[in-house]
This record gives sequence, C-alpha cells and structure tokens, in this order.
Amino acid sequence: MSLKVAIIGSGPAGIYTAEALMRQAPGEVSVDVLERLPTPYGLVRYGVAPDHTSIKSIADYLRRVLELPGVRFLGGVELGKDVEVADLLDCYDAVVYCTGAMLDRRLGIPGENLPGSVAATDFVNWYCGHPDTPADRFVLDSPEVAVIGVGNVAVDVVRILAKTAEELRATDVPQEVLARLAGSRVKTIHMIGRRGPEHAKFTLKELRELGELANADVRVRPEESDADVTGASRQVRGNVEVLKGWAARTPAGLPRLLDVRFRMRPVEILGEDRVEALRLERTRATENGVVGTGEFETLRVGMVLRSVGYQSVPLPGVPFSETTKTVPNVAGRVRDREYVAGWLKRGPTGVIGTNKSDAAETARTLLADLAGRAPVRRADLDPLLASRGVSPVTYRQWLAIEEAEIALARTLGRGKRVKLLGLAAMLGASGR
Repeated sequence: MSLKVAIIGSGPAGIYTAEALMRQAPGEVSVDVLERLPTPYGLVRYGVAPDHTSIKSIADYLRRVLELPGVRFLGGVELGKDVEVADLLDCYDAVVYCTGAMLDRRLGIPGENLPGSVAATDFVNWYCGHPDTPADRFVLDSPEVAVIGVGNVAVDVVRILAKTAEELRATDVPQEVLARLAGSRVKTIHMIGRRGPEHAKFTLKELRELGELANADVRVRPEESDADVTGASRQVRGNVEVLKGWAARTPAGLPRLLDVRFRMRPVEILGEDRVEALRLERTRATENGVVGTGEFETLRVGMVLRSVGYQSVPLPGVPFSETTKTVPNVAGRVRDREYVAGWLKRGPTGVIGTNKSDAAETARTLLADLAGRAPVRRADLDPLLASRGVSPVTYRQWLAIEEAEIALARTLGRGKRVKLLGLAAMLGASGR
C-alpha cells in the first residue's frame, strides 16, 4: 500500500471517507481513523434518538467499513491534545478532518445564559449517553418546558420528553438516564417555530410520529397551522395537512401535552437565578423576512432547550471560517495534504447519507492530488503516541465495550443493548 491517510473523526463522514478511499484506490491506501472518544460512529451513536432503531442500524454498515483490511480504528486520541497537525503530516501522506458540527447556534436574546437555558445538543448527548455529559446533567423538575426550533432534532427532543420511561425501556438509553426520565415532572412541552408551518424543517415521517404518541395529546392552534402551500413541495403540503388535522382534534386527556406553536419568536428568557419564563412575540412574514408584530405572550416554563441549528468548532492548527463555521476548501482540499469532509466541510445540511457523496468527492480530490507523488512520511504514529503515554483504544477493545452493553441489556431485561455511561465504565469494559 503506497498511501497512508489519517482521518480525524469516526462518525459517518469519517467512515464514509475511509470507505471511499478504499474503493477508489483498492490495495493502494491504508487508513487510520482517529477518534477522541473510545467509541466510533459519532452522530449515529450519540445524535440519533434512541427510539429510532432503523436509523441507528446505519452503525452496522459503518462497522463493516472499520473491519475492512487496511482500515484501523484508534480511539481515545485527540487532535490538539495527544497529536498536532504537524505530527500527523509527519506520519501520513494526507489528513482528512471529519469532526462534524458539535455546537448549537445561540438565540442571541437576553436571559439566554440563565441556568435552565441549554443547547438541545446537551440534552441529546444526555439521553444518548455521551461520555461528556453526566447522568445528573438534567433534572426534569419543571412542569412546563420550551423547545425552540421545528427541525428533526427538536422533534426528537420533544418526543423523548413526551414518552414514558417504560416506552423507552427497550432502547439503549443508559439506565441512569432512564431512571431520571422515569422521575420527570414535565407535563407540557411547547415546541416553538419562528416562522409559519410551511417553513418547518422536520420531515413528514418525524411529524406524524408526534401525533401517534401514547402518552401525550398534541395541540395546534388553527390560526397558526394555516398556510399557503401553493407550489410547495409534497413534504410541505403533507406537513401542513397533518398540522391542520391536529388543530381539529379534541384532546383525549393524556398525561402530557405537546403544544406546537408557529409564527412566535423568543425575545427574552426571564428569571432571577434560573429560567422562570419565556417571552414570545408573534411574527409575520414580509418580503424582507420575518418581523415582529408587537403582540407578546409569556410562557411559564422552567427549562428552555435551544434547537435552532448546529455549527462546527475550530480544530487546533486547521483553517476555519468564523463566517460559515466551516473549514474553507475546494472540493474537500484545504491545504497541501490536508482535506475535509462532512458538516465541517459544507455546514450542517442534508441527512446522514448525504455524507457518502460528500466523502467520495473529497476522496477523489485527495487521490488525484497525490497520484504519482512519492511518500513524504518521516515518522510513525504508534511510537509517537507511546512516547507521550497515549495508548489508543483498539477496534477489538471497542468490541469489548459493545459486548458489555449487550450483556448489560440482558441483565436488566432491556432491548438489544444498554449504553455504558462515562469514560471510566467504557474503558473498564474494554479491559483498560
């Protein structure tokens, strides 16, 4: 194998890039996939809602890529802490950055920093068992909660808040998190969109699932579900039709209520020591965008979850645009021998599968750039890491973590697996 490539990040973008390189240059490339965590799969493991098992099955596909000859998984290795860009360029012919988009965009309103105002990604990380988020991160002690945003992530968050712990028992939610969900005092969940229903970003399938919740009524105001869908896509027409149907429903008196709001924008989060209320302003659409009408409403909520978009964060030593929140590139090329793929390359657009074609483009660019060039490697990563006291988590050790999660599910009588919570538990299961 003549080329040796490092991929930073083991989520869909990183693993699809590894697959593209192996397919486009069979027998000519070896790939090391470096990951900060001891577990692979990124967004598929820590971003997909636990009750969406069909989407989570993408991990089975990603697993086959990591098991290809010439592909190696190195967990527990962090860029900027354990290795620098210069180290990687000494050890590899090329480096591909695939770290995704890890932060929520902010609302930019007063009171946003109050305790109880949190990014939806924090909540998603919590119920998905991300090791950066402890089990006690959330106490669901407020009867009313607001979720700002009407995309698929917001819908996931709302659905998890609305379901009972028993409904989630067969999923891989960590046992400690499930216990806290079982003690939830949440009764009303407000999902708030700044614009009309025709502009909502959720898919029709995700939306319909909310109307099938066994534990929650759905309320939509007729005047807020009305929209002109002339010339709109099939999905938009379907979404509006579903919402109008909900507006005509009679509540069944279920334990929880999902209150879906449109044309309302947050203007201030109120409270002294923590969130006590959310002030909204009704909006209307103009040729220049959405404007406020001067009509206000206050919701007495104890928690606000912000879900208005993701953004990437800079990597140490890697170019980054603060305007686009991406790594500037041309067809995936950043600088000589440095490349990028996924959301870090193009922004948080598309679905998980979109990363496949994106990764293929980056792989083509990389292989074309390096075709015929002599290897430039001057060092080897393994002894470099050893000299710094870094012992990467191997793929075999990751499989031991996975086996421990499967065994835990059997012990608890819960589903296919139950995630271990925290780095110590994961590393202990790996035999470290």
